[in-house]
Amino acid sequence: MTAFLTTIAVPVALMAVAVVLVLGLWNMMKGGSSNTSQKLMRMRVLLQAIAIALVMFTLWVLGR
Repeated sequence: MTAFLTTIAVPVALMAVAVVLVLGLWNMMKGGSSNTSQKLMRMRVLLQAIAIALVMFTLWVLGR
């Protein structure tokens, strides 16, 4: 369980946050739709919450 969390789940969650952040920045730089920027911002916040929860859960499991 800990190997899965530390090697797969947490890195995937962090990469998802990074990808959505880069997509949002790219959209702003090219002058894209503000509606798309808003959707990407909401998705990033949701993914960050998931990533933080996963990191905290992993730390809890490792501390047991």
